[in-house]
Amino acid sequence: MYAVVKIQGFQFRVREGDRLEVPRLGRQVGDSVELDDVLMLSDGADVAVGTPTVSGAKVTASVLRHFRGPKILVGKYKKRKDYRRLKGHRQDLTELEVVGITKASE
Repeated sequence: MYAVVKIQGFQFRVREGDRLEVPRLGRQVGDSVELDDVLMLSDGADVAVGTPTVSGAKVTASVLRHFRGPKILVGKYKKRKDYRRLKGHRQDLTELEVVGITKASE
């Protein structure tokens, strides 16, 4: 069984046991997170597509750690003007482990 969930504007395809790197969530390490924005749910034979979400479906995940992503360099340059700027950025991320996927009770 897998699901497509929306977390802070990003969509992720998840299965039980998967580990995800998502933008920083305001949760403590070890907390459980319920993701209600399930856009699609599939159990192999049956596929449920939400409009926009599948009602009653949930994905449960636990917070493993908070960390910072790799450094990304952003540069600006203007030709013939002796103008160069270089700036670095590291995104704050949270690692989640998917514990369970539950579909709507029928």
